[in-house]
Amino acid sequence: MTKIAVLGTGLMGAPMARHLGACFDISVWNRNPDRALPLADIARVARDPVEAVSDADVVISMLLDGEATEAVLIGKGAIEAARPGALVIDMGSVEPECDRRLADFASCHGKHFIDAPVSGGVVGAEAASLSIFVGGSTEDFEYAFRFLSALGRPTHMGPVGSGQVAKLANQLIVAITIGAVAEALHLAENADCDPAVLVQALKGGFADSRILDLHGNRMVKGDFQPGGRSAAQLKDLRNALDAAAQAGLTLPLARTVTDGFADLVNNKGGADLDHAAYFLWLKSLC
Repeated sequence: MTKIAVLGTGLMGAPMARHLGACFDISVWNRNPDRALPLADIARVARDPVEAVSDADVVISMLLDGEATEAVLIGKGAIEAARPGALVIDMGSVEPECDRRLADFASCHGKHFIDAPVSGGVVGAEAASLSIFVGGSTEDFEYAFRFLSALGRPTHMGPVGSGQVAKLANQLIVAITIGAVAEALHLAENADCDPAVLVQALKGGFADSRILDLHGNRMVKGDFQPGGRSAAQLKDLRNALDAAAQAGLTLPLARTVTDGFADLVNNKGGADLDHAAYFLWLKSLC
């Protein structure tokens, strides 16, 4: 049986590991061991990344950001310790250049590499319905397809790094739409229109969206427990703006919503709140 190591078992990584554990032989590691121990019923819990990957055919990384990912995959020796010819899959959201560097490092050590960031949040991870954006060779995508299909719907986007670009595009749409929904509900709330009724009334029209349904209702209920953390949203927005700058592009809406999330995260205590908490930031402006 194919052996898979999952590095990072936080809000997203834990349910993803559980789905993989139902189909494959897996090991897991997390920087905070308490986050990995609940998976002991379906996985071998490793003490460090090297132990986790030592007999792995596939290494899946689901870590916080590019810095953490490189620190574990390169700094802690996870890529080097994996089996010869192993496939390394970065499913976290990092800068495209980070995964290109990791792919080069993996190749130099006789390993394969693809980037496969996801969209769908904790809800999608728990339901195994994630959208998965894959960058890498056709052969590596085809090999990884059965593993990734246990987590959602994988789509091959192009060479290494293109999966991360697709994720950044996704995050732009998510963040800007959250901003639009927040402004609409803020207007309704302050102009004699019931926001809860508005969310229902908009269903089926051109303004309808998954963001309206999920995050609009979060805003109405005041439920900002994290499905997707505002700090993570801000990280992705900044990465998107960096990618745009490298391409010589100006993205005015992205800049505006990034500034809002930056204030929410850095000055309003919203780092660990769901990204729907942009609504709280908007309300703080009056």
